[in-house]
This record gives sequence, structure tokens and C-alpha cells, in this order.
Amino acid sequence: MTDDSPAAAAGTFLFGGDLTVNRLGYGSMRLSGPGIMGPPADRDEAIAVLRTAVELGVNHIDTSDYYGPYIVNELIREALHPYPDDLVLVTKVGARRDAQGQWLPALTPGELVSAVRDNLDHLGLDVIHAVNLRMADEHGGVMREGSLAPQFEVLAGLQQQGLIRHLGVSNVGRDQLVEAQTIAPVACVQNAYNVVDRADDELVDTCAAEGIAFVPFFPLGGFTPLAADRFGTIAESLGATTMQLALAWLLHRSPAILCIPGTSSVQHLRENVGAASIVLTADQLDDLDRLTM
Repeated sequence: MTDDSPAAAAGTFLFGGDLTVNRLGYGSMRLSGPGIMGPPADRDEAIAVLRTAVELGVNHIDTSDYYGPYIVNELIREALHPYPDDLVLVTKVGARRDAQGQWLPALTPGELVSAVRDNLDHLGLDVIHAVNLRMADEHGGVMREGSLAPQFEVLAGLQQQGLIRHLGVSNVGRDQLVEAQTIAPVACVQNAYNVVDRADDELVDTCAAEGIAFVPFFPLGGFTPLAADRFGTIAESLGATTMQLALAWLLHRSPAILCIPGTSSVQHLRENVGAASIVLTADQLDDLDRLTM
């Protein structure tokens, strides 16, 4: 059966080799309160966002027990459980929140196992479609040196137990992806990436060649004032919002890119999903590429 929903306009990707997802998905982080802590300002709107996303054809939701903490996963369960058969839920582990909202590492075997089990409990699942191992260097940036093997092996063990269907990595470089692949297949990479933050261009192409989903976050991050102005002008010429243009560029950049824009507003959700139908010409893509120069 053909999927003619708005979210399907950008096409699909075979996630992990066996899960067909529409390339325009949803990131749930913004459903929590300020600082990604506490409950949403409008709980009914948060529930409506999740249900509307599914109605629009979104079948890939990115989440984590980090958010709230725990609150967002509980909202997802309240809004969508029992889940549609085609809905793919992806979480991440490797951190925890303190009472002040700081993001602290939680990478011991016990912490990782507890995190996976907590995500399952809060989402109401026996097995989750995918878990990303979120790493960082000593400054909290992208981990491009060092080993993630001890942590990834813990998740691979949980996969063998049947608690996780697919594994992913987040905030890592090419070397860490290669290392993870020696332990277990990697279904997705989740890193910061957008039209002006192109540090992972090579990694995006590697993922496409190997059938790995690349899931970018911060689609509008890293713009200089001048680049932001030029970007806004291009968006206006297309009759699009800047977020729509950012998402459209990502969807054009690689068939392996899956977008997960987040919002706590039904109106903004509809706008974001509308990006799936934006077609950019070669000249427009060339104009956007010039933003990095």
C-alpha cells in the first residue's frame, strides 16, 4: 500500500535493514519543560503533538529518559500506546540529569543496563527498536579519539538478550563508528550536522554507502549572523520558514539522512512536516552550499 501522508513525501529509509521509516520523523526533547527539565507547560498540547505526528505519517520518534527526566517517555506512552505497528522508537543512553538539570556521564555497565530497562519501562515496551550510545570527549564535545568498546559491548549484550533490536552511536567520529561495527552492526549515527556545520560530510557519505542512517541534530545550529541572514533570504524566496529550508536541505543532502525536528507546538509540527515536500533545484542547493564559504 502506498503511503501518501505528508511525512512520506521525502521518501523512506530501511532502518537497520528491516524497518521502513519515513525520512521526516520527530524528536521529542522539546516536549519537556524549560531546560529539558520538568513537565511541559501545556500537557494537552504535548499529547496532541505526538498524536498529530503519527496522523501526519511520522513513524520514527527519537526520545530518551534524559528528557524531563522520564517525563517525555511517559508522555509518549500516554499518547500513543498501544503503538502503531510501523512506529519506530529510538532512545539514547550514556548520561543522566542531576537536580540542577546538568548532563552528567552515566557510562558504567550498571548505569547503561539500568538506563535501557528504565526506557523500556517508561515506554511500556518489552523490546525497543534502537538504542544510541551517546558519547563525548572530556570537554563534552564529539568523541573523535578513544574507545567506546566497553560501553558498546554492554549494549550488544542487551541486544543479544532480546531487549534491543538495533544499536546506534551518537556524538562520535568515524573511528568510533568503525570500532562499534567490530562489536555489533550499527543501524544509525546521530551527530550534529547542518548546512553550515559540515564537519561530518565524509561520515554522512560513509553512512549512505553502508546503509546506516545518519540522524542529524541541531539542524539550524552554528550559523554566523551573515550566514543566517543569507539563509533567511533564501527561505523567504521559497516561501518557506528557515526550519523548513534547513530540513529540506538535509533531506536533499543524502538519502541516508533521517530528520527528527522537535517542537512542542502542533502548528510548528505541521510546518516542519511540510518540509518533506519542498523540492530544491541544483541552483538553490548551490546557493545553500555557498553559506559554508
